[in-house]
Amino acid sequence: QVQLVESGGGLVQAGGSLRLSCAASGRAFSSYRMGWFRQAPGKEREFVAAINWSGSTTHYADSVKGRFTISRDNAKNAVYLQMNSLKPEETAVYYCAGSTSLHTSTYPDDYNYWGQGTQVTVSS
Repeated sequence: QVQLVESGGGLVQAGGSLRLSCAASGRAFSSYRMGWFRQAPGKEREFVAAINWSGSTTHYADSVKGRFTISRDNAKNAVYLQMNSLKPEETAVYYCAGSTSLHTSTYPDDYNYWGQGTQVTVSS
């Protein structure tokens, strides 16, 4: 069992940056694949980025490649999402998620644990 708590959301102007953090409880954190998803009002939850247990493999949605960076620190039980050049259409609640799947996944259904989310608002 793992509990996830996101932080770092807020209001930023278009073109600005934010760094989201996700603090995890539980001794098995280093074995979980971790991901970030986002959900805008009236839209489905969508994949943003994922990272394997060691941090050696990452995956990104095409829309954020080159602007967002996912990373993790297993010693601190934490995963991060650095977001640069933010766009107004990226306003959403951002969720951290953990997966016990054998593969790093882009599908929400493959993730077992979810945080409560943190609001990111990008103004134009």
